[in-house]
Amino acid sequence: MQHVEPTTVPTSTKLAIAAVGMLSFVGILVETSMNVTFPTLIKTMGVSLDTVQWLTTAYLLVVTIVMSTTAYILKRFNPRPLFLCAVGICLVGGLMCLFAPTFAMLLTGRLLQAVATGISTPLMFQIILTRVPRTQLGVYTGFASVIVSLAPALGPTYGGVLTSLWSWRAIFIGIVPLLAIIAILGGTTIKGKAAGVGSLRFDYLGMIILAALFAGIVFAFNGAGTNGWANGHFWFWVAGSIVVAGVFWFYARHGARKLLDYRILRRPVLRLRLFTYFGLQFINIGLSLVLPLLAQTVLGASAMSAGLMLLPGALVGAVCAPIAGRVYDRVGATIPLTFSSVMACLALVLLWVLTDSLTVVGIAILYVILRIGFNSGFGVAISDGSMQVSGRQKADQNSLFSMMQQYAGSLGTSVMSAIIAAFTLTMTATRATVLGAKVDFALLLVLGFGLFLATLYAHFAYPVQADHK
Repeated sequence: MQHVEPTTVPTSTKLAIAAVGMLSFVGILVETSMNVTFPTLIKTMGVSLDTVQWLTTAYLLVVTIVMSTTAYILKRFNPRPLFLCAVGICLVGGLMCLFAPTFAMLLTGRLLQAVATGISTPLMFQIILTRVPRTQLGVYTGFASVIVSLAPALGPTYGGVLTSLWSWRAIFIGIVPLLAIIAILGGTTIKGKAAGVGSLRFDYLGMIILAALFAGIVFAFNGAGTNGWANGHFWFWVAGSIVVAGVFWFYARHGARKLLDYRILRRPVLRLRLFTYFGLQFINIGLSLVLPLLAQTVLGASAMSAGLMLLPGALVGAVCAPIAGRVYDRVGATIPLTFSSVMACLALVLLWVLTDSLTVVGIAILYVILRIGFNSGFGVAISDGSMQVSGRQKADQNSLFSMMQQYAGSLGTSVMSAIIAAFTLTMTATRATVLGAKVDFALLLVLGFGLFLATLYAHFAYPVQADHK
């Protein structure tokens, strides 16, 4: 008898997705809410911008490294205990941040929360990709992308309001009752078994090499922001990263164990969708750092105003994601991804051209355009990437996309802040922020145009795989 795929999603599955998604939301919300607290933390904890930005950069770097292990973790451990472990780690990290007397303890708490987010986000997509019918995959990954992408946009608003009205520590007070609700909801609805076998062995060496590669690239750009682009520190880390990249390439081809199944990268459409997923998140997180900094440093906006400035775009984008997912379910990936890249490029062109005359309201309007573009393509990219693989390789695809999405955020934060910080070495903070932001916008515009070309190339070079609907 022919197997008939179900067309509906059980309520328990919907609640399980909601629980894991809320945990991811909390982690990402706190991450970006800290961006608007940087000026306050610099004053109260006596640290520099180069130091305080590690609250974001190091957080995203750890999330990336943890996500690189999830191809193994999702195959090895059952989802419910994995979820509850992530909730517990997030709670401990949040309490450390709440009562942190020093920057070092605050950073440690954030890194614990990074571990939780590194587990929860791939787990959310794994539940969707393995339990949601193919005919509704676009809609559900659209909702999931709302969770992943709405939090970075709401974070500055959440952090800005609490910091202005009370204290940056209130950011962590607000998540404690929410984590209790999440634990109860997920603990009662998340079911199932691990996707792999108990004898599966973890690739420790592969993880160490990959972590060294990711860290080396981030350290390179951090060095550029601290000492300038011509300084030897930057080129030392660049050279070291190239060497480690060569080692990783050799190990991935010849190593006995594999952190994940790299054979999936032989599929051209999957590679192009991964580039789109990475690029959109690079733009998204990069702007969540640059725009509030520009508003506060140059326009004199308060932390609350800088946060509220991004709220309209976050809300409009949230509406666009499931709509784009439904379009994908009906006509394939080319139309929503093309629209996504065009809208992102339009917003970036205007930000670049108008940098010197931007206002808080103007930034808010252009950010709405950007978020329409971002949310129209983000969920579609991972949905279509998942359609290029099957079976146990879905865990590898999920881990790869989640890992690179987070690294895009870490690298985007590092590159954007390094460009602005390098200008501060030779000019006032206000002028450096304006010029640095202008360069940042130009760099992101080039990336946005690359996303547009990648979508067209996939459509014309691989029409069957790219438009399989």
